[in-house]
Amino acid sequence: MTDMTQDQKLIAEDGAGGLRLSGALTVWTLPQLPAAAATAPVLELSGLTRLDTAAAWYLAQRSAEGARLDGLDADQRKLLDTVTAATPKPDPQPATGPRWREILDMFGRKVVAALVFLRELAEYLGRFLAALARAIRHPSQFRLTSLVYHCQETGLRAVPIVALMAFLIGVVLAFQGASQLTQFGAQIFVVDLISIAVLRELGILLTAIIVAGRSASALTASIGSMKMHEEIDAMRTLGIDPDMVLVLPRVLALVITLPILGLIADAAGLLGGAIMSWIELGISPSMFRYRMIAETDVSHVIVGLSKAPVFALVIGIIGCHAGMKVGKDAESLGAETSRAVVNAIFAVIVIDALFSVFFAEVGL
Repeated sequence: MTDMTQDQKLIAEDGAGGLRLSGALTVWTLPQLPAAAATAPVLELSGLTRLDTAAAWYLAQRSAEGARLDGLDADQRKLLDTVTAATPKPDPQPATGPRWREILDMFGRKVVAALVFLRELAEYLGRFLAALARAIRHPSQFRLTSLVYHCQETGLRAVPIVALMAFLIGVVLAFQGASQLTQFGAQIFVVDLISIAVLRELGILLTAIIVAGRSASALTASIGSMKMHEEIDAMRTLGIDPDMVLVLPRVLALVITLPILGLIADAAGLLGGAIMSWIELGISPSMFRYRMIAETDVSHVIVGLSKAPVFALVIGIIGCHAGMKVGKDAESLGAETSRAVVNAIFAVIVIDALFSVFFAEVGL
């Protein structure tokens, strides 16, 4: 760097009521400004020999703060006006209305978004039913190998975690029921508690929640990765229907395997409850079996398993819909996968509540 010449120096002197600047006021000499320049009410600038845009921007900021700029010649004033006009102005803040209006606006947007989401799910349900009808009319177009593969992935591989979960739920129900019913001498009713709770509600509900977390994410990830790599667009270009290849086998596999997983969960839950009742209350397995058969109606099993196909259909549709919504980046894949799991679990719980109300109304 060359040495600073005379015309590149800046001289600052105290003046009457302000600060007098002379010499060159440029990007190189701005650091030489004294601290008083930031608060001086008047800047006398008639002695300036050079002024560049960086210094003009500084003067524009001081002028906006209320400082008076005196002594600028015509060229310097023109440069200052140009820089001032080019300085970006912040967007005016919109006038905020009452708080209740903001709450209503947010609520309305959420309701509209929920209705749009339900409409899209109804569309994918229709596409699944159309693909199923097409497969029935033209069995040669149905991909049996894909169905078997997805039955293995969503059903067979989920058996260990479903059985373990149901077994532990049966143990917990027996233990908690024993500790409460013993106070009233009604230990034998633990069998009724376990059998009705597992067969009617907890067995299939918790199985559906596990499948929702496990399979909804898998469906979204597998279809979403294909969407990211434009493989679905390539299918359409080749005349292959993505609904027949991707949606139908996956959803149908869930509809087939979830009732079977529900039966396994019921058996494991009853086994866990029977073992804990034997250990905690001394109720033998034969007594547990007799009490369960005598006091538990088969309608509880029917009520529980009748929910399974509906749960499976909802989980599959939500997972496939989220996979088709994935964009071109990995961030959207992760966001849609998380959203699919949350929506599937929420939908399962809501539908189970609706089923409970319906069966209570019809007397089952």
